[in-house]
Amino acid sequence: MDQPLLEEPAGSQGCFLHSIIMSLFPVLTWLPRYKLRWLKMDLLAGLTVGLTTVPQALAYAEVAGLPVQYGLYSAFMGGFIYTLLGTSKDITLGPTAIMSLLCFPVVEGQPSRAVLLTLLTGIIQAAMALLRLGFLLDFISFPVIKGFTCAAAVTIGFGQVKNILGLKGIPHDFFLEVYYTFHRIPEARVGDVVLGLLCVSLLLMLLFMKSSLPSEDDPLQPKCSRVARNLVWTIATIRNALVVVAATLVAFSWDAFGHQVFTITGDAPTGLPPFRPPPTSAVTANGTVVSFGEIVKSFGEGLAVIPLMGLLESIAIARAFASQNDYRINANQELLAIGMTNFMGSFVSAYPVTGSFGRTAVNSQSGVCTPAGGIVTSAIVLLSLAFLMPAFYYIPKACLAAVIICAVAPMVDLRVVPHMWRIRKVDLLPFTVTFLMSFWQIQYGIMGGVAVSGVLLLYNTARPQIKVCDDGVLVMELSSGLSFPAAGHLSHVLHSQALQVSPPRSVLLDCHHVSTIDYSVVCELRDLLRQFRLREVELVFSRLQPSVLEVLLAADLQGFRHTDGVEAAHGLQ
Repeated sequence: MDQPLLEEPAGSQGCFLHSIIMSLFPVLTWLPRYKLRWLKMDLLAGLTVGLTTVPQALAYAEVAGLPVQYGLYSAFMGGFIYTLLGTSKDITLGPTAIMSLLCFPVVEGQPSRAVLLTLLTGIIQAAMALLRLGFLLDFISFPVIKGFTCAAAVTIGFGQVKNILGLKGIPHDFFLEVYYTFHRIPEARVGDVVLGLLCVSLLLMLLFMKSSLPSEDDPLQPKCSRVARNLVWTIATIRNALVVVAATLVAFSWDAFGHQVFTITGDAPTGLPPFRPPPTSAVTANGTVVSFGEIVKSFGEGLAVIPLMGLLESIAIARAFASQNDYRINANQELLAIGMTNFMGSFVSAYPVTGSFGRTAVNSQSGVCTPAGGIVTSAIVLLSLAFLMPAFYYIPKACLAAVIICAVAPMVDLRVVPHMWRIRKVDLLPFTVTFLMSFWQIQYGIMGGVAVSGVLLLYNTARPQIKVCDDGVLVMELSSGLSFPAAGHLSHVLHSQALQVSPPRSVLLDCHHVSTIDYSVVCELRDLLRQFRLREVELVFSRLQPSVLEVLLAADLQGFRHTDGVEAAHGLQ
């Protein structure tokens, strides 16, 4: 996007205030230069994404264990807030399969708990943005992310099989769900099975047609073919909405003739959600009042996992599309945007949202030019809430299940396994731990994978590789940094290779990879220098970086000697 021409305020104080406002509201960097041709593309993209958002929002509410209208309540605030605060032109915020799955065990099917969770999630995310804590997300490695998304996709997809079969009363625990789904297959409703399989087949066919289309920029493509291509692309892009509408008409037709063949969504309240503060307490069925503190305590680790995974998913998507479309995003500003979306969403009965990869891809492919496309998407969701809720009564659950299954199926990407095996086999450990533990509890999978990745990271820090070269004198090259966990390992290598042999040998320690050093390492080096002097051999440091050399000189180590090159090794005894 072109950079707007904004008048700079006079005075240093004015410039400082201006920079703060511009950083908090990125909309000011593109709105003054908004072009009419951008409006056309934003309207088209917003409309296309909106037609995708409505059926997905209804379906994902089912994954979260909430009434379908809460999916739509969660789908419109992001478009307005992100337009003001976001730095990516492509990303769309709203309900997602993974976030819905994470929320399911925490909200326990109670909308009031979901809304309060949204408020707290937004506060945590916004606080992280203001404290510039976005770097914490860097500690969640790619194998953990892939293990989590693969397991989540399997869990979500299989969780919808019961709706394809028309079964009720299936437990939500994954292993029990697998057992009882297969055990009760003979009870499946024929109508739901036929409709669900037809919807899945139609969605896959449209997806295949879209992936098989020739490039729009192909100069050899006739004009009539381009028109046909654009028509097929549009139909395939809004395939979720088309399939849901068709299935709803089928269900309505059968019901009009008195045949209730399908399991349908049922009643959903018409109209926009009231704008009100989230509830801070709850009342149980027997009249017991549950306080705010008790509710928050019952959220458990979900109160940490949900905000972090929401940020991770959203920023990962924003970075991917920013790289693809050649622009930059501000990670901490993205944290603020999603945090404020959840915070404000809690006032309209939303459950926690994050960036959607599928809808963001649709947005980008539709040629969106600015974040304003989200306003159009949000307007479509609001219109659906205001006027179309009675029609949602007849939406078959098997159809929504088909939409979810087809949406999450591409997330099961096991092609990364052979890649990790070839590049670094040990990365399969956090991937496997995350994948397997996620079937027990999704949050335990994430925490287990992060813990394993942390152990591997600490191990690499504590055991840096030391390259030993024997050319008359021992030359040892540290292949990475030197910090206190590695001090003992360095001491062990020097003792075993130089001091405990007969006769003892001098060592030239090549430290050109060492950029920092701490007090624990200095203490260990002081002891090593003493041990070398006692055995009448030398420990010489080579190619020290200026910052490290300054620290060692300030430590006043007895017998400390350094040189600028490894050629000094030939002068050692």
